[in-house]
Amino acid sequence: MTSLIFRQLHDLRSSTYTYLLADAASREAVLIDSVFEQSRRDSALIRELGLKLLYTIDTHVHADHVTGAWMLKTLTGSKIALAAISQAEGIDVPLVDGDRLNFGTRHLHARATPGHTDGCMSFVLDDLGMVFTGDALLIRGAGRTDFQQGNAHTLFRSIKEQIFTLPDECLIYPAHDYRGLTCSSVAEEKEFNPRIGAARSERDFVGYMENLGLPHPKQIDVAVPANMRCGHTELADKAREPEWAPLRYTYAGINEVDPDWVADHRQELQIVDVRETSEYTGILGHIPGSNLIPLPQLSAQLQTLDKAAPTVAVCRSGARSAQAVTMLEKAGFEKVANLAGGMINWNNQRLPIGS
Repeated sequence: MTSLIFRQLHDLRSSTYTYLLADAASREAVLIDSVFEQSRRDSALIRELGLKLLYTIDTHVHADHVTGAWMLKTLTGSKIALAAISQAEGIDVPLVDGDRLNFGTRHLHARATPGHTDGCMSFVLDDLGMVFTGDALLIRGAGRTDFQQGNAHTLFRSIKEQIFTLPDECLIYPAHDYRGLTCSSVAEEKEFNPRIGAARSERDFVGYMENLGLPHPKQIDVAVPANMRCGHTELADKAREPEWAPLRYTYAGINEVDPDWVADHRQELQIVDVRETSEYTGILGHIPGSNLIPLPQLSAQLQTLDKAAPTVAVCRSGARSAQAVTMLEKAGFEKVANLAGGMINWNNQRLPIGS
């Protein structure tokens, strides 16, 4: 069995954990519980690690955020996997209890764990070392059961029969945590979970769950309808990759564009070189037609630039210009990108240099 690539990602707004798992040899990957707003972040990480995303998997139809499944399908060609019982529109792989999702030599087993919703599933890694429990079992908690077909009796049996029967050392990774906790284990939750751990009975659990008194999730009226379409919404159509340039979104959160495209379109672009004057006229030269505004002076000279124009920031290697991109975006520039690799890359590709 080949080694596993594993990343735990976080969405601050919804306190959602997204999990990337990949087979190190084949580079085939799956992504569990994606978030719409983080789709470009996730696709950038997948690209930078050289992975092929086979499946986006949702543990259930979420009520607190919109899934990124459809968006990631458009970005990467992945398939959408979700419980068949959810009856969501757009599922490519409708899952039932016992199904197996393969990625390279590794796989996940789907276990039906209803109770939070009818369609909740937990996913167990092939070696029984990890389980991704969605909202069924949380760290020292459990998913609420007061809406979306919730049933505390059903959830109690799901946790006891499908999760607590895993090895004690199996690590638990939930879909959410609101206190910053990242991971637990079957043994820990069996002993310390105040809702269902230790000797707590089904009656104890049901009484606890029926008296939580929580407000409904803030995004429920938007999230549930969107997730019943696997995240395919009007907003998703508008949020596809920018069309003004073939941009590459990096895991650092910066849009980049390659030098050869800039060279071919430089007459249509506002190119801002943020190096010092000595560098601009130095050995690496500069892009013909570029504007020299050293980074320390950029904030004071923003009014000299056209906010509506497609803008590319340039420096020696791409580090300072990445800062410039962030500054320009905060100032309201909507079409802005970093020159990938800076003037070093430009020269390596033997592109034109200004006099």
